[in-house]
This record gives sequence, structure tokens and C-alpha cells, in this order.
Amino acid sequence: MTPAGLPGSLARRLPAAAVLTGITLAPFVLGPYVVGTLSRILVLALLAMSVNLLTGLTGLPTLGQSAYFGVGAYTAAIVATRLTDVGIVQLVIAACLSALVALPTGWLAVRARGVVFLMLTLAIGEIAYSAAVNWKTLTNGTDGMSGIPPVVPLPGMPALELDGLVHFYVLAVFLVLFAMVSLLMATPFALALRGIRDNEKRMQAIGYPTRKYTLTVYCGAGALAGAAGALWTSVQRFVSPGDAGFELAALALLAVVIGGSGSMWGAYAGAAFVWLTRDYLGNLDVLAGRGPLLLGLLFVVAVYTLPGGLTGTRLPRPTRRRAA
Repeated sequence: MTPAGLPGSLARRLPAAAVLTGITLAPFVLGPYVVGTLSRILVLALLAMSVNLLTGLTGLPTLGQSAYFGVGAYTAAIVATRLTDVGIVQLVIAACLSALVALPTGWLAVRARGVVFLMLTLAIGEIAYSAAVNWKTLTNGTDGMSGIPPVVPLPGMPALELDGLVHFYVLAVFLVLFAMVSLLMATPFALALRGIRDNEKRMQAIGYPTRKYTLTVYCGAGALAGAAGALWTSVQRFVSPGDAGFELAALALLAVVIGGSGSMWGAYAGAAFVWLTRDYLGNLDVLAGRGPLLLGLLFVVAVYTLPGGLTGTRLPRPTRRRAA
């Protein structure tokens, strides 16, 4: 029992339930700008969750998830303008195409570890950004893609014109994907990925095909990032090469580190912290134009004062017992 007289599991779930209730009721009490900001935080949280599957669960720090996010965003924009405005169709096509792009790039990346893997994923992200800039016949170059129609969640439903309705759509998709990732975290596959993170050579010694496992989770993380990109298109109704750039990848990795590596709720907490620090605190009169600087300072403070992240779920390192 906790000091408040509640079971420990219930006490841990109360903050999450309170946050979820607040996000759900936000369109009824807050203005369009704040509601739109909450929707963007949910999208960034999904991107951070895809990073967490690689960084927190598998031990592969990545700066390349913005590439698959951009693929999903551009795919959803093209489908919406040329094929259909049904959101579920855009989501499925964007996720599948992102996973398909992640397959050959991941086949190359998962052969490396540590800093080499990080640099390879950074290169993949830069290639995606360059493609978005130069493939003008498909992406419209640096001008981006505009004129995207409002999303229709399911066939037969009306188009979502209001920010509050779009927010409910994004929240519903977020909860479904979050539940899917949570179920994945409780499977033997996730346990094998944790084993690869902790001691890959030992996992290979007992017969696990570690490269196949890492490639599988890499493609799954790419699909999740692509779905987040499709939601981004539904919220923004505009896509530009910056949506596949380094800044977004760095923000997602930063959200994972600040929120707590290995925690999916930590990914959301970190995404909210990063977004609000950069776009809200950074726009105050005394800090105008210094959002990135403030974010960097707060990141250093968080690393030293909260080594387990905001959720405090990072596993401590094992210590050797002293000899008697």
C-alpha cells in the first residue's frame, strides 16, 4: 500500500489517467491554438515511441526516424490529394510504405552498433531530407505540399474541419497505437530485444538470430514513425522537407532521453516537455528566440538531476558485491 492508502499499481496509474482525462477534455475548455499544440505533442510522442523501440528497448540510439516520419507524411499527403481523404487509408498506406523503406535501410544499419549505428541513421535521415528537397515532381521541393483536404476518419463520416475534432481523431489513433506497443512490450519478442540490448553476444550464443530481431523491430519502428507522419499531415494539412529533417529526429531522441529510456509513457512526457519548452517557454518576452538554448540547458539539468528521466524508469546498472 502507498502512503495514501492506495495499492501501488493503482497509484502509478492515477497520474496517467488524470493526464488522459485532461487531454480528452481539452477541446471543451481550451482554445484552438492550445488544442492544436496538444495534437502535435501526441504526434511527436508517437515518433518518440518509435525511437524508444530502438533506443530504450533494443539499445540502438537513432537519429534517423525522421526519415520514415517524412515518408509517412508525404505519403499521406499524396494519398489525400490524389486518391482519398479517408484517414484510416492514409494511415495504413503510410505505415506500410515507411516499413518498406525501413527494410533495406535497416538491413544496412542493424549491422552496426553504437556510434556507427547512430551515424548511419543520421545519414539515412539526411538522404530522406535531400530527397524531399530535390524530388520536386513528387514533393514540390522546398515549397512543400499544401491544399491537403481535411481528414475523414472512416468512410461515410464527415470531414473534420475543426481543430477539436481533429484532436479527437489524433487521440484515438494515438491510444490504439499506444495499446499495440504496450502489448508488444509484454511479449517474448520484447524480452529478446532487452536481452540483445543487455548482452547481444550471450543471446547469439544461446541461438537467437539477433540481426533478424533487430531488423524486425527497426521495420516496426519505421511503420510507427510513418503512422505518426500521416497524423502530422492530418493536423498540419501541409508537409515540407523540414518534416524529414535532423531537427525533428533530434527532438524525438531528446524526448526519449528526458522522458525515460524504455518507458512509453516517458516518451509522451518527454515529448510534451520538449515541445512546450521550445515553443512556449522559448517565446516568452525574456527568452524570445532562445528556445533551443533553453532546451539544451534544461536537457543538461535533466540528465544530471533525473538520470532515470521524468518517469524514473531507467534500469539501474548492476553493481558488484563486495568481497566478504
